[in-house]
Amino acid sequence: MIRFADEQAMRDWAAQLATKLHIGDSIGLSGPLGAGKTSMARAMIQALGYGGEVASPSFAIVHHYDPPEVRLPLLHCDFYRLEDPAEADELGLEDQSDDAVIIAEWPEMAGGMSGPNHLAITIAVDDQELRSITLDAGETWKERLREYE
Repeated sequence: MIRFADEQAMRDWAAQLATKLHIGDSIGLSGPLGAGKTSMARAMIQALGYGGEVASPSFAIVHHYDPPEVRLPLLHCDFYRLEDPAEADELGLEDQSDDAVIIAEWPEMAGGMSGPNHLAITIAVDDQELRSITLDAGETWKERLREYE
């Protein structure tokens, strides 16, 4: 578990994590409403070089970011509005997952994500509004995350 003094510290951590991203990676962001999933995604996307405002994909479900606006091709997904995990199949993300990084909020609404290139991040908020995260890393992430042990 990694604890943060405030939400800015969590965003700083997410920006640092973005330096470790490779094409084919997927990041799943889970936690209650207001925990900071979108803030964490924004920090990663901005750390990848995006200079504009990172809008939440809540209604579009998927936002695409391509070089040169970002260092790596990226799909930012928000599955909160999916009513059935089968709806995620219609988005065609599996076809794009080898050619981009996927950052997904609410991955459990799409049936979950897994694999050697997947990193699941679960955000918790305590009574004092302090955030902590737990990580569940696929094989390719384990070495990249050694510094957080």
